[in-house]
Amino acid sequence: MKTNKKTTSNCNPFDFLTEEIIFTILDYLNDDPFSKKSFSLTCKALYSIESHHRKTLKPLRAELLSRTLHRYPHIEHLDLTLCPRIEDIMLNVVSLACKDALCSINLSRSRFFTNIGLSSLVSSCFNLVEIDLSNGVELNDLAAAAIAEAKNLEKLWLSRCKLITDMGIGCVAVGCRKLRLICLKWCLKVSDLGLQLLALKCKEIRSLDLSYLQITEKCLPSILQLQHLEDLVLEGCLGIDDNALSTLQQSCKSLKVGTLT
Repeated sequence: MKTNKKTTSNCNPFDFLTEEIIFTILDYLNDDPFSKKSFSLTCKALYSIESHHRKTLKPLRAELLSRTLHRYPHIEHLDLTLCPRIEDIMLNVVSLACKDALCSINLSRSRFFTNIGLSSLVSSCFNLVEIDLSNGVELNDLAAAAIAEAKNLEKLWLSRCKLITDMGIGCVAVGCRKLRLICLKWCLKVSDLGLQLLALKCKEIRSLDLSYLQITEKCLPSILQLQHLEDLVLEGCLGIDDNALSTLQQSCKSLKVGTLT
């Protein structure tokens, strides 16, 4: 009887729970990272379960990226905004570690990577639907061509990518037919031609930010052909006058147009 009591007292109550139930418990701890950390440090079994449960990651240091991704093999959303220096080799590490699990990546505060790293990323992580490359002032049309290989991409931010031209946007338009949102704010080398190509190929666009682009009214007829367009931002577009805005609003009354106030 003593042996039975000892065995019972040593039982871990979590041994009687399925992984799905433990995942549900962890879902309630998403807003409390300290509790989740304490949970994972309880024992090896819970440490392993927590590492498989985590889907979102925001690393503090780029040099620990490889080790961190090894610890969390099922990351879907990777935020690298706290890692200002991300080189091509690090994007290769991400592609090898995450593969088809990765759905979104934020590189809006990162620099030093090129089209080579982006190509490696999108070729392995073919389920990517969101990529934020904002502030990529050194990214050019080769980078845009690499992004064009992300066939399932739905949301793309290219704000302040000042070296990308109509050619790069044309590559994106041809390759990323599922785009629903694209931000081209401050992409000063993109003109009416690039927007016309985008409107011609990407028929699913819902949100389009063209703030501070050097465009005239020539692109508006093409934009009006986007039947699903809901939000259009034209802030700082000096080539679009009040008459053109009036035409836009009359042609599509459900369209929300944002301009300078």
